[in-house]
Amino acid sequence: MDSSSAECLGNMSLEERYERLKRFIKEKGEGGVVIALSGGVDSSTLAAVCHNVLGDKAIAVTAVSPTYSLEELEEAKRVADEIGIKHYLIETHELSNENFRKNTKDRCYYCKRELLSRLLEFTRKIGFKAVFEGTNFSDLSDHRPGFRAVEEAEEAFSPWVKAGFTKEDVRELARRMGLSIYDKPQMACLASRIPFGERITVERLKRIEEAERLVKKVSKARQVRVRDHNGLARIEVGKDERHLFFDVKVMDEIAEGLKKLGFKFSTLDLEGYRSGSMLIASERY
Repeated sequence: MDSSSAECLGNMSLEERYERLKRFIKEKGEGGVVIALSGGVDSSTLAAVCHNVLGDKAIAVTAVSPTYSLEELEEAKRVADEIGIKHYLIETHELSNENFRKNTKDRCYYCKRELLSRLLEFTRKIGFKAVFEGTNFSDLSDHRPGFRAVEEAEEAFSPWVKAGFTKEDVRELARRMGLSIYDKPQMACLASRIPFGERITVERLKRIEEAERLVKKVSKARQVRVRDHNGLARIEVGKDERHLFFDVKVMDEIAEGLKKLGFKFSTLDLEGYRSGSMLIASERY
C-alpha cells in the first residue's frame, strides 16, 4: 500500500473503514473463505466479521503445531464457539523445514508460508476460493517477514491491512461487537521466545510452553513471555503487571519450578514485555 492510500485510510472514521472492510470481505469471500484463527484479537474479530457478512461461506481454521500452546488452541475453540462459526483444525509442519529450525530473522516467513500452503490446500479441498489472515495495519511498521508470504500467496488476503485497521481499531471493533477477547494480551508463537540463530526444537518449545503456564499460574499475570536464552529464562510480563513479582514466595516458587523444567537461571526483565525484544537482543549481542 502506497503512502497516499495509507493517508487516505487514516483520515477515515472507524465506521467508514468498517464499511470498507465489509465490502472487501464480501467481494473476496463470495466464493467461500477460510479464516486463519489463532484465538488472538485480530484473527478472532476478523472471523466474527466474516461470519456476520458471509454466514456459512466463512469457516475458521486453526493450525495445530508444537509452535503454539495447548492453551491457545483451547482459546481458539472457545472463541469459534462464541462467534458461532464453523471451526476446523489442521496440522502444520514448519519444524520439518530446516530454514525454520535454524531460526534466522526470516523465520516467520517460512512459518507463514507453511501455514498458508496448508490453509489453501484445505480451502481447495472444500471448494472455497480464498484465505484471510489477521495481519493489521500497525503490524506493517514492525519486523514482519511473514507478511511477505501473504503477498506471495495467490488467493490469500489481509483484510485489516486493506481496510487500514490499526491494532487499536481492531480492539475497539471487538469491544463494540461484544467479543470477550477484545482486551486479550497480544500473543505470538512459542518460537519467538528463542533468540535468532539458536536452533528451534520441539523440546525447547515444550519447555517454554510449560514455563509460561507456570509463571501465569503462580504470578496471575496475563501477559507473559519466557525467553529461552540457552538455559536462562528471561521473564517478561506486562508493564503494569511487574508488581505481581514483588513477593519472595512468588519468586521462589517460579525459580524452583523453572529449575525443574531445565532452566539453570531465571530473571525478570525490569522493562516488562515489549514486542520484538529478541530483535533488540540480537542487535546488542
